[in-house]
Amino acid sequence: MSDRQIPQISSRKQPQQARSTGLVDAILEAAVQVLAKEGAQRFTTARVAEKAGVSVGSIYQYFPNKAAILFRLQSDEWRQTSDLLRTILEDRRSPPQERLRTLVHTFLRSECEEAAMRMALADAAPLYRDAPEAREVKESGRRSVEVFMREALPEASDATRALAGDLITATLSAVGKQFSETPRTAAEITAYADAMADMVCAYLKGLGTD
Repeated sequence: MSDRQIPQISSRKQPQQARSTGLVDAILEAAVQVLAKEGAQRFTTARVAEKAGVSVGSIYQYFPNKAAILFRLQSDEWRQTSDLLRTILEDRRSPPQERLRTLVHTFLRSECEEAAMRMALADAAPLYRDAPEAREVKESGRRSVEVFMREALPEASDATRALAGDLITATLSAVGKQFSETPRTAAEITAYADAMADMVCAYLKGLGTD
């Protein structure tokens, strides 16, 4: 078993004043630009500092290393996506099947819009994927799916609901990644999302009638 040390990826401190918040925002914006231009392999705190117009020491006040910066970018992306999808899943003004269709369309469109940044962050994932902070961020999304599945499949067993949630989530992730690696038109995204939504909704409907 590997004893590889997991790097610290938590921020050193949280900005308390507007000036500090502005500095962190500038660092993160510079990090996005450096990542997009250089990729994860050539991403360094020195390049981020240069792009942001600050000293490396200023960056280290808030981020202990480059893994912490990259994880902040990744966790922000995860959180934004998770919040968006949770809002859709928890909107009980619409029936579950309609919410699921909306989720598929929203997710696939988001994957295509953020494809370049997502692929760059995927390259950086080995720097932080084993850290507890990464698991905590993903766990929030899983809980939202569990709540939705209890509503969508009230008569199903816990095991069936868990399997359905895992399968739909894994399918969305895998298909979204593969589909978004090629530039797509709005019409292509809509057509693909319609087909995928038909598939997952039919699967869910079948489980509900067993």
